Amino acid sequence: MPRPVYNTEEVDNNNRLIRDELRYNKRALAEEHQQLVKNLTDEQKSVYEKIIRDVNEDKGGFFFLYGFGGTDKTFIWRTLSSAIRSRGDIVLTVASSGIASLLLPGGRTAHSRFVIPLNVTEDSTCNIKQGTTLANLIIKAKLIIWDEAPMMHRYCFEALDKTLRDILRFKDASNLHRPFGGKTIVLGGDFRQILHVIPKGSRQDIVNASLNSSYLWPHCQLLKLTKNMRLQGNEIGTHLDELRVFSDWILVIGDGIVGTSVDGNKKVQIPDDLLIKQFVDPTSAIVESTYPNFNSRCNDIGYLQQRAILTPTLDMVESINEYMISLNESSEKSYLSSDTIWNSNSTYSALEHVHTPEFLNTIKCSGVPNHALTLKVGIPVMLLRNIDQSAGLCNGTRLIITKLGNQVIEAKVLAGQMVGQKMFIPRMTSTPSDARIPFKFQRRQFPIILYVALSRVTSRKGLKILVCDDDGNITTEATNVVITGIALPSGSDKLYSGSTDKIVRVWDCQSGQIINKENFQLLQMRLLEVKERDNVEG
Repeated sequence: MPRPVYNTEEVDNNNRLIRDELRYNKRALAEEHQQLVKNLTDEQKSVYEKIIRDVNEDKGGFFFLYGFGGTDKTFIWRTLSSAIRSRGDIVLTVASSGIASLLLPGGRTAHSRFVIPLNVTEDSTCNIKQGTTLANLIIKAKLIIWDEAPMMHRYCFEALDKTLRDILRFKDASNLHRPFGGKTIVLGGDFRQILHVIPKGSRQDIVNASLNSSYLWPHCQLLKLTKNMRLQGNEIGTHLDELRVFSDWILVIGDGIVGTSVDGNKKVQIPDDLLIKQFVDPTSAIVESTYPNFNSRCNDIGYLQQRAILTPTLDMVESINEYMISLNESSEKSYLSSDTIWNSNSTYSALEHVHTPEFLNTIKCSGVPNHALTLKVGIPVMLLRNIDQSAGLCNGTRLIITKLGNQVIEAKVLAGQMVGQKMFIPRMTSTPSDARIPFKFQRRQFPIILYVALSRVTSRKGLKILVCDDDGNITTEATNVVITGIALPSGSDKLYSGSTDKIVRVWDCQSGQIINKENFQLLQMRLLEVKERDNVEG
């Protein structure tokens, strides 16, 4: 019998996902691409040309673009996307978090785009079947860009790898044995930043879960951006020097090469100008330092955009949230959730009697709103669910409440392309994925929390630190939590996942300057020799 003819054009026309990806204005993107290429630095241009050459030749490369904050990785993503889309081809841009995906042109979260399981295991695959619209979209794509990759468990990348090999093997049988099925994929991020969280996990557990511990890593070509573009502006010399010193300080903290070792942890001395020292109540001190004149300016979008507080625990978050609500003089409104046991098996009836609604109401876990939400107009909040990414409503979106209804909450977007737009947030049902909870339950509540998480700090003047010991007394040292088996120090040439001992960077503790290894023998002062694997003091 004759073999069936696969009509690619007909499949594409009937595929809504492919049609959506081909709706970009090619002429406008071509003009944008031309301008973006002109503005690339030599370093950025080298990275861009390596990736685009691989795409053009359909080689199926696997890249990791490494760069610390300020090196303009997003600029590379925009240039690649405009180059490919301007000629009518498809590039899939995803990020590990919803808020990061908003910075990408046409961005989505990796979980939603590739249907990655929430609780991944070594044997997990993505829920993408042969012949579906999503499978055909992936086949059609010329490039996949995945930003903020280090914060995901390596099983997520391995699940996508196994899925792409299965989907693309029908296009070419050899794809079954190629990383990601021969699809060109570029991951990006900074291993100094947040790695995948392993509840109650050890450092070794975190290292084992990281991307560079995956069987895929030996196939990866590492690309690097090292120039801080925030230091290339038109600022006057003094301000530029301050930015440079601050940037270097942040980098060496991220590299874990400063501070004294105490019980296996690095203790970093915080400079006096960054510390909050005079206070009676630490909560009021940090709030007043970060949000001065909060009562009169709580409805100012620009004021709220530029400020945030970082705390290490959920209990401290709640304490600061409650204090900030008390500062707002608007009338408050309380919302209670509806909590029920997940009805999925024969033990439902027994669990319902053991885990009563009153007990479920007391459960607090990350990523799920509390049973009781007390809100006021003018309070900043953060969204916990992906509602409509095209409208900027995704996990991590910051908003300010403008009206409190019974069934919906009206809020104004604080950041991103939709800044200033009013949105309506409904109640939604959430199922906690916390493995420490030995049963499943559902909570129907507005998917928001009061927002005090960290925003990006780009200057020394924008940072204030309050450090207390266990007794509440002020201290000038903070523990630097760095997983040294993963991070790529600025002076090294590659990511090491093995036991190679190599001096990668030398820091002059007296002058605060980076010293080249070639000049090592000329130094007549106390130095730190930093080893890639142990990060021990020499």
